[in-house]
Amino acid sequence: MDFLETSDPADVRRRVAAQLRVIARADHCISRQFISPNALRVLYRLRDAGFNACLVGGAVRDLLLGNRPKDFDVATNATPEEVKALFRNCRLIGRRFRLAHVHYGEEIIEVSTFRGLGDDGSGDREVVDGRLTRDNVYGSIEEDAVRRDFTVNALYYAIEDFSVRDYVGGYDDVQRRQLRLIGDVERRFREDPVRALRAVRFAAKLGFSIADDVAAGIREYGPLIVDAPPARLFDEMLKLFLAGHALSGFREMERYGLFAVLFPESSQAIRKDPRGRALIEAALASTDARIALGRPVTPAFLFAALLWPAVEHRAALIAERGHGDPEGEASAQIVAEQAQRIALPKRFSLPMQEIWDLQPRFVTNQRKRVQRLLAHPRFRAAYDFLLLRSSANLELVELAQRWDRAQHEGPDAVLSGQPMPEKAAAVDAPAKKKRRRRRRKPGEAAGAVAPE
Repeated sequence: MDFLETSDPADVRRRVAAQLRVIARADHCISRQFISPNALRVLYRLRDAGFNACLVGGAVRDLLLGNRPKDFDVATNATPEEVKALFRNCRLIGRRFRLAHVHYGEEIIEVSTFRGLGDDGSGDREVVDGRLTRDNVYGSIEEDAVRRDFTVNALYYAIEDFSVRDYVGGYDDVQRRQLRLIGDVERRFREDPVRALRAVRFAAKLGFSIADDVAAGIREYGPLIVDAPPARLFDEMLKLFLAGHALSGFREMERYGLFAVLFPESSQAIRKDPRGRALIEAALASTDARIALGRPVTPAFLFAALLWPAVEHRAALIAERGHGDPEGEASAQIVAEQAQRIALPKRFSLPMQEIWDLQPRFVTNQRKRVQRLLAHPRFRAAYDFLLLRSSANLELVELAQRWDRAQHEGPDAVLSGQPMPEKAAAVDAPAKKKRRRRRRKPGEAAGAVAPE
């Protein structure tokens, strides 16, 4: 049932309220001991001030699955300004969606006001070409439930009686581990195409299946994500690839055609050369392993791997012209083109390009160049990337091993017994010294040669 088709909010409230399912505390597994104490403080203070407040969204879903949420969001009938008046540690943010952030040290409890359906004429709702670009019209909890994207994200944990409120069938979908959209699939994807990315992210993270109509919608309307703000797509990429499920996220993106939309040249390259896919998958598996161990991961290295097949592919095309710097040109072009889709901040794009630019320098037969590279501030990241490349290309294994020894034994470990590759010979071989001709003294023959 597409509740969004009606323009009468009162009718929506009536119809949605009629299908409300209340799961009592005794019938679900959510315990307050697994809820952030700060989220509980927000819930209790809003309740005590006379407002309706519930834990909502991913936190409720994850608690029902027996997982421990990282973030806790609250939904309420209090306006952002009313929330701010209750919490001195509150900041109001956002234009597209006005939100209240309640700060407790490093933890932020996000508080949203129940969204409404109808346009109240205030100008706080904007729709451009079917896309919702601004939505600050407030309504009831029933309207808020049907405005959410997936049924499993439209569950509310009520603090007054510790029950779970389900208006759209999300509780059963959690049990079935299935993703379904609320309302008409085409309308919801046109309204916000980034929902296609959210679907594959949840499928990868939770191991959920995607309902058939949603899967078909992702394939048909997924290409519309190129119209989303590049900065928002960068944030979505971080959520997808830095949550410990990067490899499965990449495979889901490929399965539904989204990788080709967001990384077109990398997608083309890995279809032609399986080594590119092996490199990306090795990088993402390593990312997942590091996150599982609580070790840091930099987006610069991650994007260096995702875009390297594109750089190699473009460099090969440029090299066919037979002049210039293929790797350098390819690197600059790919970064510029990718920024049109995903806004990669310079604090990540510049180190990424340095990692790429250092790769040809690993092939050398000059001691001074080895020493300079070992002392380079970006050496470690570039060496790790060489290791990654060698995992997908056996021809690089020996080279990577030599640079590994060089870090302990010195430059000679790289140079010892190293054959000179053809490509490197043209770049790294010392130029032949030109013999300087002695200036002739007056009276000497023009053809005289300086003595040796």
